[in-house]
Amino acid sequence: MNAADLALQRSFPAVMVPRREPVAPMQVFGERLLIAANGVFLEVNQPWLSLVRRIASYAVPTAIPYGDVAESTRLVCEHFPASLVGDFACMAREASPNETGAWIVWNRETEQFRLAPVTILSHSGAALRYEPPTLGANEVRVVDCHSHGLHPAFFSNTDDADDRHEIKFSLVIGNCLSATPGMALRLCAKGIFETVERVPAAWYAAVKAALATIVTEAA
Repeated sequence: MNAADLALQRSFPAVMVPRREPVAPMQVFGERLLIAANGVFLEVNQPWLSLVRRIASYAVPTAIPYGDVAESTRLVCEHFPASLVGDFACMAREASPNETGAWIVWNRETEQFRLAPVTILSHSGAALRYEPPTLGANEVRVVDCHSHGLHPAFFSNTDDADDRHEIKFSLVIGNCLSATPGMALRLCAKGIFETVERVPAAWYAAVKAALATIVTEAA
């Protein structure tokens, strides 16, 4: 096998799932394929998230001599501070009608979160170009936030293309000048998009409280 293919297979290996014992856990951060009797699964192992999802089923009832796999999700970084969503809502209002962005990052050593604004290269009411924020040695991105200015919160075709290869939560805040802006949230995992049907009520409460503070200070 040539060196390029060998490097690719080492970075994204395929594992045949045993029938009589659990599959060995991943020893490093990254992704791998699990070939199982009930389909092909993507396994993601990140400092903040462990996830298994089926990405393919078999088109014919061929006997596959491997074990079964169950989908799973384990969020390592718990106790997410809703106040950071409120802080981003304030950023989004200040930037409106233009779009803006920030990352919510987690330090796996201190287990603390912070809001890290992106460096904006250009922005308008319908587009945003930016450079990612600089992260500390133990920091990882958990939520990628961007705003839609005066437009509703939704995931556009551009968002789908941008998120296709990412592992993160993606948050959009729209109608940014409203007393209660809209929010759209989804989990992105290497082309898998799972919309969170109900954005946590604590996030809406934090946004409302943060924006009320801006109104009070302006008065």
